[in-house]
Amino acid sequence: VWGRINSINVQKVLWACAEMNLQYERVDAGMAFGVVNTPEYKAMNPNSRVPTIEDDGLVLWESNAIVRYLSAKHSAGNLWPTDLKIRADADRWMDWVSININPVITPVFWGLIRTPADKRDMNAITDNTAKTSEVFKVLEQGLAGKQYVAGDRFTMGDIPVGVYVYRWFALDVKKTPMPNVEAYRKRLEARPAYQQHVALPLT
Repeated sequence: VWGRINSINVQKVLWACAEMNLQYERVDAGMAFGVVNTPEYKAMNPNSRVPTIEDDGLVLWESNAIVRYLSAKHSAGNLWPTDLKIRADADRWMDWVSININPVITPVFWGLIRTPADKRDMNAITDNTAKTSEVFKVLEQGLAGKQYVAGDRFTMGDIPVGVYVYRWFALDVKKTPMPNVEAYRKRLEARPAYQQHVALPLT
């Protein structure tokens, strides 16, 4: 696994591996570690992004695809639901969080965590905070009467959603009260793999 531990996308993969007790070797890459712009890395991942994995000859990038692949290979019937309808539900939430939450929470995260205070665009941060809170209402509704995004069992669908839920609650911004999402966050926090790979200081 190539990637740094403070990358939200790398955290998805490491969390998934920990849930399945998979052994792996991790190589620091991205941001201060460099590596991603080397010819060798670009030959694996022309996007120059993390994570990238190599598994038994397969080189794979895109974090959600990696989580799906590892879950299907090592956790069919558990993280990777064998029931087609449940699996489609898990897939839906994986796509939803990437398409809807990521674009609006990322400017908030970068603005507050990775931008010096004197260079922050507070208007953009405030605007995207409101947008993120609004989009999270979809998850609040989706969790009504459910323990996890695809039902009463933890699946691969909870991994991409869960990393963004942690990031949202860890950011010091005004949030709309959402009891279902808050209860969901607490259920995730009870998982040792989540504590190890996701519940980390934002950097």
